[in-house]
Amino acid sequence: MLTAINPPGAAFPGVSQAVQISGGDLLILGGHVPTDEEGNLVEGDFETQLRAVFQGVKRTLAAAGVGFETVARLTYYVAEYEPSMLSILRKVRSEFIDAAHTSPASAVVAVVQLYDKAVRVEVDGFAVLPSKTRVY
Repeated sequence: MLTAINPPGAAFPGVSQAVQISGGDLLILGGHVPTDEEGNLVEGDFETQLRAVFQGVKRTLAAAGVGFETVARLTYYVAEYEPSMLSILRKVRSEFIDAAHTSPASAVVAVVQLYDKAVRVEVDGFAVLPSKTRVY
């Protein structure tokens, strides 16, 4: 269903340069921010908030009957981004995304601020539902 496409020399661990989708239905993941199961903002540092965002994405994927192995693309919007945050992002991502599966294509976008000053990170993306999986 997902096949990583990486030219020789592509050297970003855990990230595919492109992902081919074959079969299935596209699931568009809207912007996920650091909230708990009740929708309350999870406050804290970048790592704490990023982990809460991944938990939220996990809940959304589970509601669609799939997991992170179906994620083809993730975009990270990070307020007040600093290069040191990349290692934190990789660490947290590896807690949810198994490198044995196709790693999603990804992008990190530095922003001055998100919709609320307390929110440090927002993530959206695309996943692929197997053809036989239907969510109504």
